[in-house]
Amino acid sequence: MLTERRIVWPLLLCVSCLFITSASAQTEAPTYRMPPQAIADLVDAPLTPAVRVDPTKTWMLVLNRQSLPSIAELSRPELRIAGLRINPANNDRSRASLYTNLTLKHLANGTEKRIVRLPGSGDIGNVYWSPDGAHVGFTLSHPDHMELWVAEVVSGYARKVMDNALNGAYGRPYHWLPGSRAIIARTIPSDRRTAPEAPTVPTGPVIQENSGKPAPVRTYQDLLQDPHDEALFEHFLTSQVVQVGLDGSTKMIGGPGLMRHAEPSPDGKYILAETIHRPYSYTVPIYRFPVKVDIWDTNGMVVKNVTDMPLADNLPIGFGAVATGPRSFGWRSDTPATMYWIEAQDGGDPKVKADIRDIVYMQ
Repeated sequence: MLTERRIVWPLLLCVSCLFITSASAQTEAPTYRMPPQAIADLVDAPLTPAVRVDPTKTWMLVLNRQSLPSIAELSRPELRIAGLRINPANNDRSRASLYTNLTLKHLANGTEKRIVRLPGSGDIGNVYWSPDGAHVGFTLSHPDHMELWVAEVVSGYARKVMDNALNGAYGRPYHWLPGSRAIIARTIPSDRRTAPEAPTVPTGPVIQENSGKPAPVRTYQDLLQDPHDEALFEHFLTSQVVQVGLDGSTKMIGGPGLMRHAEPSPDGKYILAETIHRPYSYTVPIYRFPVKVDIWDTNGMVVKNVTDMPLADNLPIGFGAVATGPRSFGWRSDTPATMYWIEAQDGGDPKVKADIRDIVYMQ
């Protein structure tokens, strides 16, 4: 009997220790662990840099990229509306391609110079050469806003050119003017208020109409779902077009709107402006919403109403399907102010046999 007690007590003590250890382990918060160094080095290896050659073919800009986003970057807020994924904190795309630093390399002799005088924080994006190759424009995305910066090739010095925060939620946020001394940018309106909050009680039902005709539509992600989504869409997509000079001067062009595109003509006298408007759709993403296309002068006055593209929510299913009527507007680069666009000749259906699919028009 004494021997049995001597055996049982150590067993009970061991079992108690196991329970205590298990309870202690459950109360400790789990943390991320590092893999062996060889695996960490493989994962953290830098990606192949992107490159941009200047218009004069003199300099090559090397854009270095980080291997993978950090946990902090993946934890940033993300708003998913109208097929977009937006960081509501800084009004930039949440899945944008960003860079860590910029280096200039001379194509003839191979000498290098790094773009300097950048702040210690901020992700680099939207990198574009000026037409004369003397400057490089880019954006810096911070946690709560996005800035417009310009670097001078000769000195390698970079500087912020205006205090207005850019709107990078959709499309290209800026374009160089042909003289290379100014930029057309889409900014957040200075009088914008805080984002609308979701109502605690619905104000009414969500109504969708059916015309009674077959309307096959592909499945899309992150679409608008209710009036609150529409309010958020208008809040984060509304931009003010601004002309900013390299000397820091700014000039408002037109009024705020849901700008999809604002591109200056090659002679700098006009702006091709594309503005999104209602009715929005709960079944297709932003690039199928109605768009008004106009030609502005440099003060934002409408010189010509080009077209108003309707909501494209009834296109044929299939890759290559497009809307009928004018689409894909742009400026010819070899003329002062000649606009081009495309019109489908097959009803927009790639399954229809047609000798001519599209015609390019110019004006």
